Amino acid sequence: MQLVSKTYSSAEQAYREVKERILSGTLPGGELISEGEIAAALGTSRTPVREAFLRLETEGWMKLYPKRGALVVPIPPDEAEHVTYARYVVEAAAVRALATTDRTALTAMFRSSLDRQRELAAAGDLDQFALVDTDFHRSYVIAAGNPLLSSFYDSLRERQRRMNSVALRRGPIDIDRIIEQHTHLAGLIEAGEVEQFATALAEHLSGVHQLELRGL
Repeated sequence: MQLVSKTYSSAEQAYREVKERILSGTLPGGELISEGEIAAALGTSRTPVREAFLRLETEGWMKLYPKRGALVVPIPPDEAEHVTYARYVVEAAAVRALATTDRTALTAMFRSSLDRQRELAAAGDLDQFALVDTDFHRSYVIAAGNPLLSSFYDSLRERQRRMNSVALRRGPIDIDRIIEQHTHLAGLIEAGEVEQFATALAEHLSGVHQLELRGL
């Protein structure tokens, strides 16, 4: 029983570690990796890594090729557009709902997030910046208080994070420009400028992910 528990723990650890590398962009889409390579990096045997790979394939993050390795599945172009458009719809709706509410607490949250973004940009920490970027947008969706919208938005969270990481690593990218746009978006939310926010959000998402949001 103890051995089973230890094996499960190792498999879970391998799963979390490899998935984190995929989401952070450390393992980019299109890269072929081996069980042995990951096992050596984690200091474990191949068995838990094999289990982790199988789980990641089931979730759509990897494609396994017997005797060759595991391919990290790239972000399909249509998925990037669909996720970004879904984000736009949810975020714009959330800000519309917020226009008639007290946004004092949200304003303070924006200030803290923007300060943190500037710190991470100065330190060149792209992985943490991608996380804080995702949380910045999520903060006003959650603040809108619609659990269905929040739940749907969170279902996109991992894809959002990976897309943000890829965008930041694509280079060259102007992180200061992203922070400037975040500051502008926060100001529009604080002012209750719903239509201006929707326009600015579309421009921001299109620019960061280098795609055109059709129909906007």
